Parts: sequence; structure tokens; C-alpha cells
Amino acid sequence: MRVVLQRVKSASVTVDGEIVGQIGKGILVLLGVSGKDTEKEALYLLEKTLNLRIFEDSEGKMNLSLLDIGGELLVVSQFTLYGDVRKGRRPSFIEAAPPEKANELYGYFVSEARQKLSRVETGKFQAMMDVALINDGPVTILLDSDKNF
Repeated sequence: MRVVLQRVKSASVTVDGEIVGQIGKGILVLLGVSGKDTEKEALYLLEKTLNLRIFEDSEGKMNLSLLDIGGELLVVSQFTLYGDVRKGRRPSFIEAAPPEKANELYGYFVSEARQKLSRVETGKFQAMMDVALINDGPVTILLDSDKNF
């Protein structure tokens, strides 16, 4: 499972001209699921995301987590995180999970996040989405469960 997280001042997802998810200060998560991922990887990356100390404390040091600041989370499915471009010029998505499995683990990630945070918003699975954000910092971090197990 791969996550690109961005510390944001605000972020939103629009589908067909309608905002389907919107947050203020917090983290925008772009979530990609591989064919071999399980709930174990989802929980690992969720815990990492919620507890990463990427928000500034009163001294301006990145010492606080999303949980510490009571921040918000916007989770957007992004199968293209598994695009392999090592050969040729067109990405291969063979490592990405099939839609049914990806949707199940995406839903699990969101459900678990909602048990820990007061505000968790989402995009729309398998939809063409416009994602808007104001990146705070900018702070952008890549997490990959394959590199941690």
C-alpha cells in the first residue's frame, strides 16, 4: 500500500462540479492499494499517518501529529500510485489491486480513520476527481508499506 500525504491548510475533492469532500487544516492522503495488500498494511499506514509529527509546535518545530492538533483527514483513492514506468513510456498498473479489493481496503482505511478522528472526508472511488489543496509548508511525504515490513 502506498500513501502520499500532504500537510494542508485546506483541501477538497470535486466530482462532476460538486464538492464531495472538503477539509480545513490537516492531511490530504492519496491512497494506492496493491494486489498483495491486506488490512495489516492499511492499519500500519493509517497509524503512521495519524501519528507522524509533521505539524509545528509553539516553537515552530515539527513536533505535533494530526491527532495532537485535532486535524482533519481527506482520503482519495489513487491507483496510479502503482504506475510502473521503468519500461516504455506508458505506465503499467499490473501491481495495482483490482477495483473490488482496492475499494474494500480503501473503505477499511477510511472506516478505521473515522474511529480516531472527528472529521474524515473522502473522494469518490473510481470517479474522475478534481483535487484542490493549499499545501502547508509545503510538506509532502511518501509512505510505502512494502518498505516497512
